[in-house]
Amino acid sequence: MTDVLRLPDRTLTFSPGRPLVMGIVNTGPDSFSDAVRRTALAAQLEHALALVADGADLIDVGGESGVTYTSATAADVEIARVVPLVERLTSEGVLVSVDTWKPAVARAAVAAGAAIINDVSGLRDLALVDVAAATGAGLVVMHTRVAPKQAGFPEYRGGVVADVLAFLRERCARAVQRGVAEQQLLVDPGPDFAKRPQESVDVLRALAFLRAELGRPVLAAVSRKYFLGAINGRDPQDRLAGTLAAVAHAAAAGAAILRVHDVAGVVDFLGTQRVLAGAEDVGTFDADDERLKWIHSAG
Repeated sequence: MTDVLRLPDRTLTFSPGRPLVMGIVNTGPDSFSDAVRRTALAAQLEHALALVADGADLIDVGGESGVTYTSATAADVEIARVVPLVERLTSEGVLVSVDTWKPAVARAAVAAGAAIINDVSGLRDLALVDVAAATGAGLVVMHTRVAPKQAGFPEYRGGVVADVLAFLRERCARAVQRGVAEQQLLVDPGPDFAKRPQESVDVLRALAFLRAELGRPVLAAVSRKYFLGAINGRDPQDRLAGTLAAVAHAAAAGAAILRVHDVAGVVDFLGTQRVLAGAEDVGTFDADDERLKWIHSAG
């Protein structure tokens, strides 16, 4: 199965086993996973471009954390946080998505050059769908049964996987009815969103099934998530090993895009995996570079 995503100025074609890597840049002050807060535009731009240099194929810019211990950010404040960075990144030729559930923020970010709207609300406000329909921006449809910035764990009496499938089918159909082309849609099963850790694991185990049933490219947002903490007992900044395991699983299940914080580690992991699997060879390297062979003591 070859997945295609149509954007305003390009079409992305996803090859099996070669997911794109989406680097994360948070511009707000309350991210759950960032030990370093980057509130100045220069620092945000430097970090984003470093992620691109590390191998990120696109950058996801967010101005509000999904944590439930802070209140929702006013749309004008969020716009002021994300639009300058979107403008700077797109001027550098970087493919950008905007992580927001607010139509006004999505509209401003797309006008500034963002090509994808990454909505973590499950299309709760259909005015956001209209932004994608009017602009041709890609649209991420994510599963959640709880409103943004609200905590809660519904009882999935029919099973969480069945609920994810039914919800995403219905929301994708609703987007198409409002003028979004099917090829503009990505789906995200929403690990950690309105799900207990075991429910997130159940959904990720069914990722290949969900991809086949929904027929749309899958965005796997597994980086530093709570379910990894539940498995390994690690704080968010110490979840790289767990993240890489989740990345390996998502890539094998056919995920088209991996949303991650540790871009360099994920890119190295995926590249090594492809070489060991025989999909690629070692390639060109400097055989005279002693740095590749030995650890040299500073003393």
